[in-house]
Amino acid sequence: MDAYNGVDVDSVLDFGRETTLTSAAEDMEAKKAEADGTGDVEMMDANVNQEVSLTVEELVAKARAPIKKEFLVAAGVRVVSSHGGVTAGPDRGGPPLSKRQMKKSRHQAKKSAKSICAVVAKTRDPRKCPYGDKCQFNHNVEVYMEQKPPDLPGNCPSLEIGEPCSYSITCRFAGTHKNVAEVESSKEKPSNVPTNERNILRKDLQKLLWKNKGHYPRADAQLRAMGLLGKAFKLNSAHDEEMKEPTVEGTIPMTVDAAANCDLESVPDHREDGNSTLQQVNVTLLPASTASSHPSKRPKTSTNDHSAAEVTASDSKSSLPVGHEPTTGSVINVTNSAADAGGAATTEDLVSDQLIRDKETVKKTSADKVNWRTLYFEAKLPPREKKLIDFRDKLYLAPLTTVGNLPFRRVCRTLGADITCGEMAMCRNLLQGAASEWALLRRHSSEDIFGVQICGGFPDHVARTAEMIERECEVDFIDVNIGCPIDLVVNSGAGSCLLTKPQRLEQIVRATAGVMETPLTLKLRMGYYEGRNCAHCFIPDLYDWGVSAVTVHGRTRQQRYSKVANWDYVYQCAETAPEKLQVIGNGDIMAYTDWHDHLRTSGCKLTTCMIARGALMKPWLFTEIKEARHWDISSGERLNILRQYVNAGLAHWGSDDKGVEVTRKFLLEWLSYMHRYIPVGLLEVVPQRLNWRPPSYFGRNDLESLMASESAVDWIKISEMLLGPVPPHFVFQPKHKSNAYDRAENG
Repeated sequence: MDAYNGVDVDSVLDFGRETTLTSAAEDMEAKKAEADGTGDVEMMDANVNQEVSLTVEELVAKARAPIKKEFLVAAGVRVVSSHGGVTAGPDRGGPPLSKRQMKKSRHQAKKSAKSICAVVAKTRDPRKCPYGDKCQFNHNVEVYMEQKPPDLPGNCPSLEIGEPCSYSITCRFAGTHKNVAEVESSKEKPSNVPTNERNILRKDLQKLLWKNKGHYPRADAQLRAMGLLGKAFKLNSAHDEEMKEPTVEGTIPMTVDAAANCDLESVPDHREDGNSTLQQVNVTLLPASTASSHPSKRPKTSTNDHSAAEVTASDSKSSLPVGHEPTTGSVINVTNSAADAGGAATTEDLVSDQLIRDKETVKKTSADKVNWRTLYFEAKLPPREKKLIDFRDKLYLAPLTTVGNLPFRRVCRTLGADITCGEMAMCRNLLQGAASEWALLRRHSSEDIFGVQICGGFPDHVARTAEMIERECEVDFIDVNIGCPIDLVVNSGAGSCLLTKPQRLEQIVRATAGVMETPLTLKLRMGYYEGRNCAHCFIPDLYDWGVSAVTVHGRTRQQRYSKVANWDYVYQCAETAPEKLQVIGNGDIMAYTDWHDHLRTSGCKLTTCMIARGALMKPWLFTEIKEARHWDISSGERLNILRQYVNAGLAHWGSDDKGVEVTRKFLLEWLSYMHRYIPVGLLEVVPQRLNWRPPSYFGRNDLESLMASESAVDWIKISEMLLGPVPPHFVFQPKHKSNAYDRAENG
């Protein structure tokens, strides 16, 4: 067989011969030997016989893939890993390392000769390291070169695009750095970031974000005008918040009406000189319902000559605007000294005056409280001129967590995607300057129409993030996620949780749209609970709120990714949308016929369709849609697509040891989806559906059989064909567990 990328495929492809091309008895023995201590051997005879006995229509009705009988394994076995992760390497098959062991190994690796100082590796001069002898990395170039693993076959990805390689001797393709001028120019390259990538986080901005000193003038002005920031927001919050102050020892609880009848003279001050004077008393005024539930307690008095008895009130949980007098729940200070004994002002007059002022303040506070919508419309903010994006009939790649990274989007662009969107980024992390979150906003020069997706649960978070992204990054639109079903996101008040909070959703959308000049789009689900759809209630108002386009996923949060997408409801949402609002459908698009059927439905007003998991399983789906055909792609062509992804990953994450392993990790994550693709030539019915479960089958050649494997060990074999052998103690666990058909994918 031909060699792929310098690796003999015959030496790697053991799956096809040992698993699918042997007899039942030999297959059983081989699998038992292979799975010794690492997995459970599961017999599939009954299931296979059932697959053969059912008709094609019955298989489709049961959501089982109707594979041609000549490709079915007659008496196959399936090895299911005993743990979620797969350990590979010299000790392949051992238990995975614990977090403490992994941390210890990283610490030891940092001190080993393999971890050479980046400055020394680039300049080859230990004197250039700014830390000198205090540097914790290796400075001996000769020792590093002796233990460096062999180079990978192929050319350096940086040199292929005409850039000097910034990894110098640590590059796994250092053997191709033969040009002396290229080696010398790599010393002068200041950054490892490729020149064809944009939206890079500046170090000075990151330091400001770390110190919480970001500047958001437009967002703050918009929030202030809506009453969501500043004095008006505090006033409304204080008025709406119920006062439930616990009464502590030394507090005199009473209602406003009962305070006038209080007998302050009943609290004498027993001085040593025998003179009884009225000392300072703190009276806590509580609502009638609160005061009745807390019994009065006599305040403690002080025997100090120079201090008066004082009642200490508990700290209030509610805050009032600056400039307002204390109201119900505040403290009245009433003071009468011995010098005022003959004065005109009595204790009762002081209490009465204070109560009158408090009642007037309460009335004023109630009158000042206004609805945030009233403030928004009264402000009459000038509408910002929006850029326009026409989504009509364009192939839109959905924002995909973990797998929808920049190298994957580059591959989809070459296969026909028109619009790409970055992975979901959390607003809080972006505002805190997290480098890992800002990396999700990077854009490649080949992405013509590119947007970013952000997720947050509060108007100030989302509005400030949108202003910062628009100022610092090159994006064509900003998408706000209202449909993420992940528990961590929902519990923080973001994602699908906003479907249960329509007022906060409106606040977020209006505040964000008011600070943006780029189009604002939303991605939401049908609703939160199954059977209680609510998306059609928001869509008629979204354009007035400032939204340019909305994507409707035909599932609820409760469904996650189980069951079939409800496209009838998506059509209903498109019918209720105003004419200027673009509606995009999403859910279960797996073939070009699905795309055309959804957009060409009689009376359908959908603008376009978003492609998500279908692109993960078969990224050439964009080519199929544009060419209107079912592409029976060969295993060699699929391997070339994977090689293209690997080259893009090495250019993005780096071509050193670390970059190679990061690329391998994300390649394996992609293979956890891609293995679910069933070749067209093996199916009785075309096209394949997203929810079909395939039986045990083998492909038309060994490589096709290997790509159809559900075992992560076989995915690692594919990665070794492209990136070389895995390092010792290598562990991989699919993040979304997409290889489990009986579970709904989490995210």
